[in-house]
Amino acid sequence: MSSSRRQFLTAGSLGFLGLSLADLLRAKPMGKAQSCILLWLEGGPSQIDTWDPKPNSAFQPISTNVPGIQISELLPQVSRRMDRLSLVRSMHTRGSDHPQGTHYAITGHEVNPAMQFPSIGAILAKETGIRNAMPPHVLAPQWEKARQYEDYFRAGFLGPEYDPMCIPDPSKPDFQIADLSLPKSVSAAAVENRQGFLQMVDRRYRKLVDGAEHAQMDGFSAQAWKMLLNPGVREAFDLSKESEKVRDRYGRDAVGQSALMARRLVEAGTRFVTAAGFHSNSWDTHAKNDEGHRDRLCPPLDRTLSALLDDLKDRGLYDSTVVLAMGEFGRTPFVNNDRGRDHWPNCWSLAIGGGGIAGGRVVGASDAEGAQVKDRATSMGDLFATIYKAFGIDWTKEYDTPIGRPIKIANSLEDQTGNPLAELF
Repeated sequence: MSSSRRQFLTAGSLGFLGLSLADLLRAKPMGKAQSCILLWLEGGPSQIDTWDPKPNSAFQPISTNVPGIQISELLPQVSRRMDRLSLVRSMHTRGSDHPQGTHYAITGHEVNPAMQFPSIGAILAKETGIRNAMPPHVLAPQWEKARQYEDYFRAGFLGPEYDPMCIPDPSKPDFQIADLSLPKSVSAAAVENRQGFLQMVDRRYRKLVDGAEHAQMDGFSAQAWKMLLNPGVREAFDLSKESEKVRDRYGRDAVGQSALMARRLVEAGTRFVTAAGFHSNSWDTHAKNDEGHRDRLCPPLDRTLSALLDDLKDRGLYDSTVVLAMGEFGRTPFVNNDRGRDHWPNCWSLAIGGGGIAGGRVVGASDAEGAQVKDRATSMGDLFATIYKAFGIDWTKEYDTPIGRPIKIANSLEDQTGNPLAELF
């Protein structure tokens, strides 16, 4: 990065606005889906205690509003909205610990020290472009500084312009986005005048140095100022615009408010939002799995996911917004000595719907204990291909890395290209 661009990024803390490439700004061909919300269940929920109930779970299966589909009794509100979600019960992935599992679930690739792979959010940001001057890729809330997982959600070799804008916990009383606020002593008019002065200086400088970096800087600067000065962008991040009833319905914790923020952002034009309110390996129930799922984890998931589905439908956004609820893997079908369940990538479940992806369906099946895939093994590449198809993106596409190595955007097992789940269309 040149010094001129770095200085611009530093000024005003506008580091997230690396959105200048023409490829990002061009209008893109689109499918039915216009945006995606990932409700990230960090730590990995137990498949048999949520989406794929089995006799070896302490919890009973309950019927849903779709005949023939049952889920855990811990998700009663979602059960009444099963027609808007489909279940994949045959996920089979790589990585038996959190860093490796998270990397694989978000990029579709195993960790490689020599390569930084782009996340699905970064790929969607690149393929779909900017709407309404909104940042196309957002993660809320950001991890603590000591956590490494945030790196896996970034753009890797695609470049920082496709990195997520990482924002603080929107449930906190002091929540604000400093990057979108001009100092009180500076008006928009003053900024525009300053832009005029900078343009005069810039014209002189261009006579001395004229190259590709300037062309890129033009787009970067224009988009950054556009976001900073656009009232609609600032308003999208302002949860005070929501009624107390709506905020209560989502839940006043990080899980609920990050999902509500996600709805506001996709409504305003953001393409991909990770609602990461479940932090600190919340679903990592190595001890007291049943108590954790019953008392601490499933209630906010049930509340927030059902609120999000209702809100999207009421606002006419469900048909254009993919909703995906998943973690990095599942849990063991057996309990350990601490009455917990350990990591299990062999066979696990997730929920997906909206954006042209059918609800009320089940893809694949596990065995009697939820331990192994019995039917229709599904990879991350297959899931990614499904989402890309909903967006109208060619899922067979490959990107060339800086060293000329082709990388599949829907990478399946054994380096094959994933296939969309036909059952969901």
